[in-house]
Amino acid sequence: MRFEIAVMGLMLATPAWALGDAPPEAINVPSGQAVRFVEVVMNAPGTTGLVARFRFVAPAIAKHGGSVDYDVATVDMEHLCNSFALPRVASTGPRPSQIIISLADRDVPFGEAAPEATQFFEAYQIDGDACIWEAF
Repeated sequence: MRFEIAVMGLMLATPAWALGDAPPEAINVPSGQAVRFVEVVMNAPGTTGLVARFRFVAPAIAKHGGSVDYDVATVDMEHLCNSFALPRVASTGPRPSQIIISLADRDVPFGEAAPEATQFFEAYQIDGDACIWEAF
């Protein structure tokens, strides 16, 4: 895992252990698939404000041999936003205006191309104590 801090316009990547979580363990989601938190990446403010990307590994979404399709994974991603990401954004510094949840079938370094990997992404606006899905 990595911990990077850059000034003005670059990235802040915080590994799971830095958010007070134990080393990677499975997180319960509605589908029952095994999901492991990898990191949260905070981008510099953009046109909609600060964005928090919560990244997870979910091997069951693999296109070859996986048992969880996109429709099922979207329910898991909304659950992860509401039950995992949202409670943690208050402790990451300024409150983001958007949370992005990403699932990948393997650990993929942030920002690197991995055409062999299956990856799903969903974006959510924060509305009080709830994540509200928004189309990319």
